[in-house]
Amino acid sequence: MRTRLGTAVAVLLLLLAGCTSASRTGGPITLRFQSLAWQDESVAANKELVKEWNATHPDVKVEYVQGSWDSVHDQLLTSFEGGEAPDIIHDASDDLADFAYSGYLADLTGLLSDRLKSGIPQRSWQTATFGRGIYGVPFLQEPRVLIANRTWLAEAGVRIPTPGHPWTWAEFRQITRQLSGDGRYGVAWPLKEPVSATLNLSLSAGGRLFHRGADGKVTVRFGAADQVVPRTVHDQVDVDHSAPGSTLGSGGSDTLPGFFGGRYAMVPLGFSYRQQIVQQAPKGFEWEVLPAPAGADGLAQGVSPQTLSVAADSPHKKEAAEFIDFLLRPKNMVRLALGDWMLPTGTEALKDPSLHTDRYGWATGTALAEYLSPAPAQTVRGYPEWKDKVATPALQEYYSGAIGLGELRHRLEKDGNLVLARYQR
Repeated sequence: MRTRLGTAVAVLLLLLAGCTSASRTGGPITLRFQSLAWQDESVAANKELVKEWNATHPDVKVEYVQGSWDSVHDQLLTSFEGGEAPDIIHDASDDLADFAYSGYLADLTGLLSDRLKSGIPQRSWQTATFGRGIYGVPFLQEPRVLIANRTWLAEAGVRIPTPGHPWTWAEFRQITRQLSGDGRYGVAWPLKEPVSATLNLSLSAGGRLFHRGADGKVTVRFGAADQVVPRTVHDQVDVDHSAPGSTLGSGGSDTLPGFFGGRYAMVPLGFSYRQQIVQQAPKGFEWEVLPAPAGADGLAQGVSPQTLSVAADSPHKKEAAEFIDFLLRPKNMVRLALGDWMLPTGTEALKDPSLHTDRYGWATGTALAEYLSPAPAQTVRGYPEWKDKVATPALQEYYSGAIGLGELRHRLEKDGNLVLARYQR
């Protein structure tokens, strides 16, 4: 028994000695970077940049970890609560509020370089600012645009909108009526996730929906400006029949076969869908990128940029912030934007000639960058629950014609405010 005990003590002492020796010698730091990149070009760009960092930073190694947009919120919540969160976290700004207020993310205010802070516009920083802290670095953004069948529009003789002279929402509705008939539709709305599209496009009409009072509490008010976009979609589907009801429950990719097949003249999509169109469009199919319609506030549009954050529990916050700074140097930000077919937030990166070519509509998208601002729900606590339990079913029913505008307003306001109140006690 004594022999076994003596041996165990000896082994323990050796292990402790090994640990002490390792800490004294200061082995390389390893940072875990969870990326949500999914397109081949984007994954390649991220991995190449990690490789370049590791080649020039022998004392701070970065390990690439692949995440998924489909499950990121629940996965991060589990990892935060279990103390296993990655050091560097890729997410979207509209997913950060609850994590920031819950103390899971580090305040980056004193960790960011002056170059990075000044190189991204303040309106973009607002998307990741909660209270007095900055909890993410916004680096990629995606306007919603109209992807149009160029041949169809040319044959119909309709005016082609530009960022300098866009369609109004009323004009858009009239044109989709003009383009419809004989089993074909002027537009197809893929609204499987209707809330983000509705709220962000509503900024053009002056819609805000969420209003913060003097006490800091947020309430929902569905006013006239908030109704412009929902009424347009509803009337195209249920009154004009210029949009099919069958796509309301579809994702963006689901509408592409019908678009290529000549069933829809236009599809409102995120800017990054251009990559799928380039890959999947049949030979000879001619398409173009048009700006979304404009309202009382012009081309204003809400966005929730992709962000990079640092876990509050990370023991290497300074090094994690330095890696983010490297990843988002202007040239690197351009590489990430091209890989994801999105726009960089950085003003220097946006000047890159590759983002101003007419090919694939890059120039149209880049021209919209100055009109992008924080999504209305950006800093609203409880937004995920409000969206899932109240707004999504209410909008889906309204767009399908199952309920009217009055019932939509009642549910968004009354039911919605009950949800938000629980987060603001």
